[in-house]
Amino acid sequence: MPSFTPVSPTTLARLVAERVSELPGRRVVAVDAADAAEPVTFAQLVADTLNGQGRSAEVVSLHAFVRPASLRMEYGRTDEWSYRTAWFDYDAIRREILVPLRTAGRWLPALWDEAGDRSARAGIRTAPADLVLIVAGPMLLGRGLDVDLSVRLELSAQAALRRTPPEHRWTLPALRDHDAEHPETATWTVRWDHPDRAALRTG
Repeated sequence: MPSFTPVSPTTLARLVAERVSELPGRRVVAVDAADAAEPVTFAQLVADTLNGQGRSAEVVSLHAFVRPASLRMEYGRTDEWSYRTAWFDYDAIRREILVPLRTAGRWLPALWDEAGDRSARAGIRTAPADLVLIVAGPMLLGRGLDVDLSVRLELSAQAALRRTPPEHRWTLPALRDHDAEHPETATWTVRWDHPDRAALRTG
C-alpha cells in the first residue's frame, strides 16, 4: 500500500525548488492536474520560490496552447474524446517550448488566445542560462513530453466533482480515462483534495 505524509503547498514548492537546484542549466518541470486543482497557481508558487532563491523561473499555462475552437469543438462543445485528443496542443508544447529551449535557448510563452480564439501573438523569448520553465495543466503526463521533473496533483472523484464548475464536469470522464490508459509516474504525486491538508506520496 502507498504511504503518504502531510505537506503544505509551500513545503512542496520548496521540495521541487530544492530538487531543481541540483540540476544546472535550462530545465522543464510539469505540473499535471485537472483545472479544478489549479495547477497554474501551484506552478507560480514554485516559480516564486525559485526566483526567491536566485534561479530564473517562468510559468506556462497549457491553456495558452489550446487548439482553435474549430478543432476543439468539431464534434461539439462537450465531446470527451475531443478534450483528450484535440483540445490542447501537446505537439506545440514540444515544438515551441521543449525542443527550442534545449537546442537554442528560446521558447514561446503562448500560442493561442483561448478566450478570443485567435493567435496569442506572443513573441519568442530568449531563455537565461538557468531558466526553469514550469508547464502546468491537464493530462501532461502520459504524452511522452521531455520534462526533467513532474508533479501530479491528484483529486479524488468526489473532490473533482465538487471543485469543477457544473458547465465543465463533462471533462471529468476524459481526465479519468486518460490517466487510466496512459499511466506515468510523476516525480512527486500529491493528494490535493484540500491543498491546505495535502499529502505527499512517499512510497
